Amino acid sequence: MIQIQNVTLTLDQSLRTLVADLTVSLGDGDKAAVIGEEGNGKSTLLKAICDPSLIAGYASMRGTVRLGGHLPGYVAQEMPEDLLNRPAASLFAGFNPSDGAEAAAEVGLNPDVLTSERLIRTFSGGEKVKLQIARLLLSGADFLLLDEPTNDLDIETLEWMEGFISRFDGPILYISHDETLLERTANLILHIEQVRKKTVPRCSAVRAGYADYIARRTAALSHQEQMARKEQADFDRKTQRWDEIFRQVEKAQRTVARADPGSGRLLKKKMHAVQSQKRRFEREKEQMTPMPDAEEAIFLAFPETISLPAGKRVLDESIPSLSAGGHVLAKNIQLHLSGGEHIAIVGRNGAGKTTLLRAIAQNLCARPDLHAAYMPQHYAERFDLRETPVDFLAPSGRKDDVTRVRSFLGNAKFTRDEMCGPIGALSGGQRAKLFFLKMVLDESDVLLLDEPTRNLSPLSAPVVRGILRNFHGSILCVTHDRKLLDEVFDTVYELTPLGLRQIR
Repeated sequence: MIQIQNVTLTLDQSLRTLVADLTVSLGDGDKAAVIGEEGNGKSTLLKAICDPSLIAGYASMRGTVRLGGHLPGYVAQEMPEDLLNRPAASLFAGFNPSDGAEAAAEVGLNPDVLTSERLIRTFSGGEKVKLQIARLLLSGADFLLLDEPTNDLDIETLEWMEGFISRFDGPILYISHDETLLERTANLILHIEQVRKKTVPRCSAVRAGYADYIARRTAALSHQEQMARKEQADFDRKTQRWDEIFRQVEKAQRTVARADPGSGRLLKKKMHAVQSQKRRFEREKEQMTPMPDAEEAIFLAFPETISLPAGKRVLDESIPSLSAGGHVLAKNIQLHLSGGEHIAIVGRNGAGKTTLLRAIAQNLCARPDLHAAYMPQHYAERFDLRETPVDFLAPSGRKDDVTRVRSFLGNAKFTRDEMCGPIGALSGGQRAKLFFLKMVLDESDVLLLDEPTRNLSPLSAPVVRGILRNFHGSILCVTHDRKLLDEVFDTVYELTPLGLRQIR
C-alpha cells in the first residue's frame, strides 16, 4: 500500500502553493489519474512522489510518502536530451539479456533493440515511451509514475498503452490529456485545482472512473449553483421587504413620535423587533448554500467574422515524393482543402505526417490572400523560451495591445506572474494555449495544427474542441486525439507509404 499523507507543494520563487494537504492511498492494481488545468502542478506532484530531489531548485514538499516496499519508476513528459543522443542499447547495459528480451516483449518491442546502436532520438514517439517503460521494468519498478505517456502516440500505440496500464499488476499514477484512455483505465481520480483566480489550491481524491467522476462533479456543481441562486433570491426578497418596513418605521419615528409619545414608545419597540429580524437574516445568510467554488473553465473564441467562402481553394497539393532524413516516407500525395473544410490526417508514428504539415505550412503561411497559422507539435520551433507570453502575443509593445493581450491571457487562466515570466517556465499545456490565443488574436482563417491537444488537460480539451468545431475557416490537422477526430472532422485521411487514403 502506497500512502501519500498531507503532501503540500509550494513554488520556491513565488511561494504559490500548488497542492495542499493531499492524502490518498494506492493499492496494487490502482490506476490513479491526475487531472487539472495546465500549470496546476500535476507534473511537479508526480516528481515529488517519486523522488523529492526531482523538484529541488524550484519547489518544496511537506508531508509524507510511504511507498510500502514498492520501487517507483518515473517516465517524464519529455525525454532528457542526454538520453536522446545515446544509443538504445545503452538503456539496457548491465542487465541480463534474457530479462531484457522479456521486458522488450512485454512492451511490444523487437528484442533486437537491446543491442541496437541506433540513437534514441531517431525512434518514434511510441517507441521512446516503450523503451523507457522496458527500462523501468528491468530495474524492478513496480509503481509507475507516467507523465503524459500518450504524447506522440499513434492510435495503434494508444490502444497498446490502454492495455498495458490495465494489465499492469502494480499501482500506476499517471497524467494524460487523452480522455478516451482516462475513461478506459482510471479507477481513481486525483483532481488538482486552483480556485479563486489561482490563489487557493484544492485537491480531491475520488475513487471512481473518469467519466463517472466528471458526471458526478458536473451534477453536484449544477445542483449547488441552483440551490445557491434560489436561496439568494429568497434572501433578497426577504431583505427587500425588511428594507421597506425599516424605512416605514424610521419615517414614523421621525414624524409621529413627536406628537404622540405613546406611539413613540410603540414605534421604538417595533424598530427593536425590525433590527432583531435583521440580525436573524444575517445569521441565516451564514448558513446559506455558497456558490460553487470550482476552477473556472478557460475561455477562448474566434471572432464570428472569420470565414472563408466554400468555393475558395485553400490548398491543391500534389507531392510526388515525401522524404525526411534521406528516406522516402510516402509517394503520390494528393490533398485538396477548400474554404470552411476541416480535414484531419492520421497515420502510424514515423509515417511523415509532421513533415507533410510543415511543408504545407511553409507555403500557406506565405500566401497574401490567407491568414494562415501553424501550430507545430514541438513548440520550440516557434517559441523563444526566454520571451514572456505578453511579448509573444503583443510584439508591438503598444499599451492598447498589451492591455488586450493581458485580458485574453486572463481568460485562459494565466496568473500575473505567468503572463510576465519566461515561456520556458510554463507547462506544455500553457504553451499550447499561447498558440490558440495567437491564432484568435491574429484572426487566422486557416489553421494548420500538429497534435493541438497533446498537452492540454482533459478539462481544457472540450473547450478547444468546441472552438474548432465552430470555426468557420479551414483546418488541416494532424492528430491522434480520438475525441477531437470524432467531434471536429468530417474528413479523415490516413498517410501511408502510397499516399493519402480517405478513411472517413
